[in-house]
Amino acid sequence: MEPIVYLIAILGCGDGSQMCRQQRVEPTPYATMQACREAMPAALARNTDIDYPTIAADCRPSGPLIAARAATPRG
Repeated sequence: MEPIVYLIAILGCGDGSQMCRQQRVEPTPYATMQACREAMPAALARNTDIDYPTIAADCRPSGPLIAARAATPRG
């Protein structure tokens, strides 16, 4: 099984950081949440072209385990 990596999601948000929607995902994977969070300021600086009042970033886990959980129906 492959390890979980973390990716930076770039979000476009309305005023007051409400109603955020994912706009893109940075292509660089990070081995730890800490490394991902440390890279967020640079990622935000690279993505200032998004047409929203507020731009935010979030580190999200990615990998086979996460994909399998997302595909499992819950009931």
